[in-house]
Amino acid sequence: MPDVSTASVLVNAPVAICYEVVVDFEHYPEWVSDLKEVIVHSTDDAGRPEEVAFRAAAFGRSTSYTLKYDYTHSPEVVAWNLVEGDLTTILDGSYKFESIDSTRTEVTYALEVELKVPLPGFVKRRAQSRIVHSALEDLKARVESLAG
Repeated sequence: MPDVSTASVLVNAPVAICYEVVVDFEHYPEWVSDLKEVIVHSTDDAGRPEEVAFRAAAFGRSTSYTLKYDYTHSPEVVAWNLVEGDLTTILDGSYKFESIDSTRTEVTYALEVELKVPLPGFVKRRAQSRIVHSALEDLKARVESLAG
């Protein structure tokens, strides 16, 4: 049974800047520590990246996966589902942006992971929690550096 990890962080920038950084996938390797390569395979009717392939470092090796993005509730939510992955059967998640005021946003990251190779629950939960917290820390640093 997959577990969902969720965490939040307060970012000193408006929702619009947080959202723009999250959907600018081609620049992820510049600020996401474990990502080696990102390729946008397709876009939706509005020109937003829809199917995106990633190559990342995970568990001491390189892993590849493709995600399909859902913008139904954007710019408040950007969600994704796994299309295919070499180590994962589920890699679904979302970023939720909640405006605190004109200069601050609470960003909540949720991630559900199921691996093809079974791991003890505590190992999987620890890794998943590390991914969520790293994603939020990396996003906060990137957004705040751009927001000035």
